[in-house]
Amino acid sequence: MTDITLSKPIRLVVTDVDGTLVRKDKTLHPETIKAAQELKAAGIVLCLASSRPPRGMEMYLEPLGITTPHAGFNGGQIVAADNKTILDELAIPEDAARVAVDHMTAAGLDVWVFAGNGWYVKSANGPYVAHEAEVTRNTFTVVEDFSPYLSNTNKIMSSSKDFDLVGRVEEELQANLHGQASVNRSSPYYCDVTHMDANKGHAALALARIAGVTPEEMACLGDMNVDVPMLKIAGLSIAMGNAAESVKAASMVVTGDNDGPGWADAIRTYVLKS
Repeated sequence: MTDITLSKPIRLVVTDVDGTLVRKDKTLHPETIKAAQELKAAGIVLCLASSRPPRGMEMYLEPLGITTPHAGFNGGQIVAADNKTILDELAIPEDAARVAVDHMTAAGLDVWVFAGNGWYVKSANGPYVAHEAEVTRNTFTVVEDFSPYLSNTNKIMSSSKDFDLVGRVEEELQANLHGQASVNRSSPYYCDVTHMDANKGHAALALARIAGVTPEEMACLGDMNVDVPMLKIAGLSIAMGNAAESVKAASMVVTGDNDGPGWADAIRTYVLKS
């Protein structure tokens, strides 16, 4: 165990989902479910924060005993546990949304648009459309034109099996949309564009405010650079063993990987003993 000193006991855990809370096959490790129950018994609140749409986390709420709000679209939308009541929402400025869609399309990425409760794609045969639909249990709508949805877009997502291309587009859009929108990869094959303030840090602070706790009383767990904004503001920041090196460097401690009991080990070792 790494020795750490916390200024206050942890009262809230905000966790990323993919690559952190769930295994590669998108299921929950049995120890993760047990550790979530132990959190609840200790009176510690557990909230989810993901790049997924809120309904894409619904299948984990009941097994984990979660009855609290959760954040989707990297903080672009925060909803109550009923997955219907929107508590906070941030839309991408329309001009920035158009730049993102045009740039991603020109680069050869498959582009998706999320607006309100809708998921819009140009083709059902995109490289990761079926995968995303299965993982998030979400349904998509095929459209010819994204324009009608760009005035109220929570997230624009693009994908490719060419991971280097996704990385280049991420860097290009970060430069092109600097000060207008937030651009991050949520996985090696996904590049996400959200509102400038829609990031995991915004999400974690909003969830902490709803829970009535301070950032010092919050623990955050993640594995990708998109998680760093919440790791930086947490009283306790935990990187998964499978996390990018930059994420580990931004965290106070590193636990095991997501395919094993890494999440549960972190909860028991650092949170429940805080």
